[in-house]
Amino acid sequence: MYKQFLRPLFFLFDPEKIHHFTFSLIKFSSKIPGISGLFRSLYVLEDKSLERKLFGLTFKNPVGLAAGFDKNAVLFNELADFGFGFIEIGTVTPKGQAGNPKKRLFRLKDDQGIINRMGFNNKGLEAAVEKLKKNKGKLVIGGNIGKNTDTKPEDYTKDYLACFNALHPYVDYFVLNVSCPNVGSHAKLKDKDYLEELIRAVQNANATFNVEKPIVLKIAPDLNTNQLDEIIELVMDTKLDGVIASNTSIDRSGLKASEDLLKSIGNGGLSGQPIKDKSTQVIKYLSEQSGKAFPIIGVGGIHSADDALEKINAGADLVQIYTGFIYEGPSLIKQINKALLKA
Repeated sequence: MYKQFLRPLFFLFDPEKIHHFTFSLIKFSSKIPGISGLFRSLYVLEDKSLERKLFGLTFKNPVGLAAGFDKNAVLFNELADFGFGFIEIGTVTPKGQAGNPKKRLFRLKDDQGIINRMGFNNKGLEAAVEKLKKNKGKLVIGGNIGKNTDTKPEDYTKDYLACFNALHPYVDYFVLNVSCPNVGSHAKLKDKDYLEELIRAVQNANATFNVEKPIVLKIAPDLNTNQLDEIIELVMDTKLDGVIASNTSIDRSGLKASEDLLKSIGNGGLSGQPIKDKSTQVIKYLSEQSGKAFPIIGVGGIHSADDALEKINAGADLVQIYTGFIYEGPSLIKQINKALLKA
């Protein structure tokens, strides 16, 4: 029903406006008696063999929702009814910020992709914490954290630590988002020495809590093999819990979209089918070159069960969807889980 009726209707409207509309629609409908149960009967597939134990956590199934969809942690309880095994909220920054000027979200329909330059728009740390206090415990929740756009380079670590310490009681794992192409002045976040400094600072903060939470690093899909080797070395040296591969891409090669359209859109991170192979190659390289030394969460261009299996066969332990969720609808999660049961 989604692809036949709802998606064509939704795609008639501005992507960002329809995103907010669908949030309100899901929130409202889930309050109607019986609707939450109906969603679960349609989309949730429960089977012990789908469970994955990773980072000391138990995931009901290996299919998650990537960060960027529920930035402010307002819908994770309702989204659990669509069959996800885990949901990543954020990216959360210490202070709320408007992000980049609109228009900043664009569909590439012929490519089944999206370009965004949102710029970490979110309501800030305090707002996220208040929402997370209402967690009904349906599934694993990840906290994707970043810095404010106007933060000076010498204060980047303070921003990450502020988010980490405040969210620690309310999320199950953390993601250090250092690879988003849509925030200004982030060159320092590409520096290996600084990344090691940041990781160790967050790990030291983690050690002050009674229960330490897993910490993973989200990397770009555009890294070359030398840079990926540095990532492997960094993860091994710091004993980081894992890697998410990958974020959105700045590469525009091979797109069906016209040069005029791409020029009119401008800068931004590309997601969806166009980065599927690039993301899978990164996963495969990290897995093989490290000797499967650390867990990998695979994301990028998963629009079908076969796409998800491809990521897992390349070395991903879990997968996440975002653009595929928008193009294919909530039935995609169940399709992937069914395929995993047959694999």
